[in-house]
Amino acid sequence: MHSALIYTPTASKIILAAKESGHKGADELIIEAIIHVLEKRRGDTSLCRLVPVPSGRAAQRRRGRSFLVDLVSQISDRTAIPMLDCLQLSRKVMDQSRLHRDQRATNLAGAFSLRCAARGELILIDDVVTTGATLREAVRAVNSQGIHAVGPVSAVTACVAQPLR
Repeated sequence: MHSALIYTPTASKIILAAKESGHKGADELIIEAIIHVLEKRRGDTSLCRLVPVPSGRAAQRRRGRSFLVDLVSQISDRTAIPMLDCLQLSRKVMDQSRLHRDQRATNLAGAFSLRCAARGELILIDDVVTTGATLREAVRAVNSQGIHAVGPVSAVTACVAQPLR
């Protein structure tokens, strides 16, 4: 997993402004941070696919958009790495923000599935990693469907919380 920033109070405000208020300036900062991490990767990206980690339907309705799908679409346009919007939530999950590590893992267990075939080196894109439960579940969903990437499944996030809770 590669992250652009440590989750600080400032980073938190930027993420929330983008995620919950649709602030375009905050979106741009997150996009640039993720692109910066992607550009540090070495090698051929022709087999890479950017896979946004989905939000729940209620969050999408509340925000008026699918936050990460919107951002990853712009990242894809700028980097020429195709986006593959293949992950979906297959059941309701609780808001993770007030859950501790074990509760998050339980909350997300079996929650993701694939809606289409995923081939190539999959790069999961999420905004914040605290315990890693969301990314572990996303990788499980990719691997459990009998679809294994040609290359490794990796992850890029805008922020990582330190220490992980």
